[in-house]
Amino acid sequence: MIVPSTTWQPDVKHGGKSKYKALAQTIRDGIASGDLSAGAKLPTVRELAYRVGVTPGTVARAYGLLTDEGRLIAEVGRGTFVAGTTRKVQTAEPPLVHHVDESTADFRSSRVPDVGQGLLIDDALIRLGQAHRRRHINYPTPQTDIAAREAVVGWVGPARVGQLDPNHVVLGNGAQNCVILSLQAELHGAHPVILTDELAYPGVRRAARLLRAQLVGIAMDKDGIIPAALAEAYRTYGGQVLLTSAEVHSPTTIQTSYARKKEIAALAERFGLIIIEDDCHSIAPTDVPAYRAILPKQSYFISSLTKGVSGALRFGFAVTPVDGFKNLRQVAESSFHGLAQPMLDVCADLLNSGDAARVKQRVVAHTAKRVRLAVNRLGGWNLRWREEAPFLWLQLPQGWRASSFAVACERKGISVRPADEFVLADQRAPNAVRLAATTCVSEPRYLQALDDMNTILANPAGTMES
Repeated sequence: MIVPSTTWQPDVKHGGKSKYKALAQTIRDGIASGDLSAGAKLPTVRELAYRVGVTPGTVARAYGLLTDEGRLIAEVGRGTFVAGTTRKVQTAEPPLVHHVDESTADFRSSRVPDVGQGLLIDDALIRLGQAHRRRHINYPTPQTDIAAREAVVGWVGPARVGQLDPNHVVLGNGAQNCVILSLQAELHGAHPVILTDELAYPGVRRAARLLRAQLVGIAMDKDGIIPAALAEAYRTYGGQVLLTSAEVHSPTTIQTSYARKKEIAALAERFGLIIIEDDCHSIAPTDVPAYRAILPKQSYFISSLTKGVSGALRFGFAVTPVDGFKNLRQVAESSFHGLAQPMLDVCADLLNSGDAARVKQRVVAHTAKRVRLAVNRLGGWNLRWREEAPFLWLQLPQGWRASSFAVACERKGISVRPADEFVLADQRAPNAVRLAATTCVSEPRYLQALDDMNTILANPAGTMES
């Protein structure tokens, strides 16, 4: 059931309290009195801020506090509601990783194509298992993971991230894990704030929820985050961290230009913001330095082998700010002691032998081919793409909504990812879908799915949602 926005008008009395605490108490009183019934939809942050005469940040903090208390429920893409048993609340989100089913043309998640890396990994496991049996008994330590950290230094290189040595590298179980560790290292206070891209990979929401942090989306254009929007958001909400995917933005494929990065870095330096650059979707070489090279004392660079080599290798790494290694290392050790030694040894072997680089070259070539095939079929529509990005961003034509387009695709055995899965709470979703170019289906099935999508796009009659 869709509940209309409430006309409830709060009467906020400060009584010596902070404004957000006073507003939170007013909402509690409204719930207790029945003026705000279970299931009622509260005004958006900006609307209530206008009504009450406070900043949006004050409203967001009050909503966040009451959500933590269980009195309110925030639903991605829908708004904030009064909690209660009279309204069925769907809190489950789509999984971050989908089961591989080759009978369906699944365009939801980008996969690493099979270019022979499975045999290389098997071979490395056998060789290293025979050579290091005693090494694979004890706990990993900073001494036993040094070879893997040295291999990461060679893999990333100073041209991308600036000053770099093994004591700037902390290892984790994939890029998502490294993002969470970095956030844990930097967030503080009762109501931490993360500034991020206005559309973001769903794992960003998961991380913020886990850490009880408020997410604030920053508007973007073709060059990345808009500096004026970042400055306005910081003045309104504060913030300790800017979490961004600057090289290959998911879902739009936008690459933040070097000039724009320097503008953003200058603002971060002025505001004291830590920048965490999540580079997990980048697979091809780039000439644009990371934020870590521009603002080395305030920036993290995070990536993994997941998209370019193998999704099965949960091997991620964070290049820390120049003085941040000990802090992040301590956070990682507190969480899981260290990566499993067999994983460390296999990944170091793949990196040092050149096998990982050769696999990545084949993955890049496969991705570029799949992207070109998609553009050849769908290029007549409003499509954003780059050959080095493993997905495409399709703005839907008039007559379609993302949800109805997804349903029409499902009828043809095609799964797509609607834009609302990338939207932060209280934000409006663009009418678009993300299409992963690197699905696991065969090329003939891939081409058939693209042709089917092209036909569906051209025939929206009777599918428009009211």
